[in-house]
Amino acid sequence: MTNENNQIASLLLVEDDENLGFLTKSFLESERFKITWAKNGSEATSFITDNNNFDLYLLDVMLPDSDGFSLAQHIRVNDKKTPIIFLTARSLKEDKLKGFGLGADDYVTKPFDEDELVCRIRARLKFEAEPVRSNKESFNFDGLIFNPTQLLLEVDGDKKRLTDKENRILELLCLSANEVVRRETILVDVWGENDYFLGRSLDVFITRLRKYLAATPLTIDNIHGVGFSLNTGKE
Repeated sequence: MTNENNQIASLLLVEDDENLGFLTKSFLESERFKITWAKNGSEATSFITDNNNFDLYLLDVMLPDSDGFSLAQHIRVNDKKTPIIFLTARSLKEDKLKGFGLGADDYVTKPFDEDELVCRIRARLKFEAEPVRSNKESFNFDGLIFNPTQLLLEVDGDKKRLTDKENRILELLCLSANEVVRRETILVDVWGENDYFLGRSLDVFITRLRKYLAATPLTIDNIHGVGFSLNTGKE
């Protein structure tokens, strides 16, 4: 995952649990983030002192030699802007208020869903979700021609101008035709965040697109709990 300057985003992950830290680091790296993993407060402080170029901090609240609150306070002395997300097994209101009071941007309760964590990170960094936009001028399927640069959909000679959101959702599906595009990917790409109510809006847009494609052999399949796939009938 790259930032606005096309550089890989650098994250500091502070997590003392070996298993969770390893799994979280591996997953985030698979999402193209650069991860520096600190296993305690002292190690984290050293990384922060030696490298002030992190794009986001993921801080476990409970650490063997310190806590995430102290680290956040240390970070905010000289850095008021870099996003901080707390990771914690505790969901006490008092802890959340304390964290936000120290300048935290978000609070994720363990056990967390990895895809949701990625969406929250992307939302804070304001990154554009994968897949990236296509350089293709148009997509051609049986009975359908779709030109995303002109927001134009043609079905059996009948042309229709799409809205921005309709256009981008269909473009994402066409880019990964016959493959699953995760709901979170669409939500972050089109709306900028993964949210339940935005998910309901996404369902409405999918219903509209299905109506537009009704006269073609193409279908938009719902993979329950995962996402959507544009089925062209061809592998």
